[in-house]
Amino acid sequence: MEPTSNPTLLGIDVYLAATILSGVAAFAVLVAIYAALSVRDPMARRVKALNERREQLKAGITASSGKRRAKLVRRSEGADRIRAFLASLKVLQDSQLKDAQVKLLQAGIRSKEWAVGVIFGRLVLPVVIGGIMVFVVYGTNSFAEWSALKRYGLVAFTFIACYKAPDIFLKNQITKRSQAIRKGLPDALDLLVICAEAGLTVDAAFHRVAKELGKAYPELGDEFALTAIELGFLTDRRQAFENFSNRIALDEVKGIVTTMIQTEKYGTPLASALRVLSAEFRNERMMRAEEKAARLPAIMTVPLILFILPVLFIVILGPAACSINDAFIHGTP
Repeated sequence: MEPTSNPTLLGIDVYLAATILSGVAAFAVLVAIYAALSVRDPMARRVKALNERREQLKAGITASSGKRRAKLVRRSEGADRIRAFLASLKVLQDSQLKDAQVKLLQAGIRSKEWAVGVIFGRLVLPVVIGGIMVFVVYGTNSFAEWSALKRYGLVAFTFIACYKAPDIFLKNQITKRSQAIRKGLPDALDLLVICAEAGLTVDAAFHRVAKELGKAYPELGDEFALTAIELGFLTDRRQAFENFSNRIALDEVKGIVTTMIQTEKYGTPLASALRVLSAEFRNERMMRAEEKAARLPAIMTVPLILFILPVLFIVILGPAACSINDAFIHGTP
């Protein structure tokens, strides 16, 4: 009696493949359960640090603790060295530095010293990585079969990509952060309206919104908390609102800031103005959702042809193919 072998599909043991996929699925379920049970409040640590800094500024303490001061000094020394090096090459301009600082703030990076690093990266990355690519292309035989035009194109693309890499990274971070903030703006405005109608001041309303929305929208909660703290210790409240607008690359936020400044200046009702803005933002969010839903059939056509239909054919024709394969291999003449 011949031992029965496991069914195969395209030369792959079906039982072995099913066992491996089951193990991967079980591991993914365990990872998902661990991620769900170990969720932490992303705003607690940030808000605590901001509140401590506010108390220090109110008390007239401008210096930090010894450990933090040493860290800031080391970071400042490194930035000063890079700044001096770029200044010696005459490639450091104040306009570029300010533009890099604004982009860093919009990307959620608070340290202004990194602005010098961004400009330094534009200078160093093409020299280092581009030089390595020039050596690999022209100094070795790795691309000997390529034509001269293709090798030149590869080197030129490497130089351009390395020069644009810091800006592309910052732009990607700004886009992700702006989209995350845009999702929570209508809810934040609704909470601001409720707080204003309840009689809370603008500072307390911003604190309340940061506390309530910190878990659902960490980026938006962080910005509201920082703005509330700036409203507490800055002498010019208009500057706090303008800082809030500069840190977020969204036209909606600029509209909110304009409304807040006008209400502070002329004493107009805050709740009614914010209610109108909230309704507009909700309508815009619904329109964006409808636009994405309208594009879905066209977007799903290619994945349907490439991934879903082949799997469907395998599921339908797989058992029959396994049976025919077994009949040809183990069948009696």
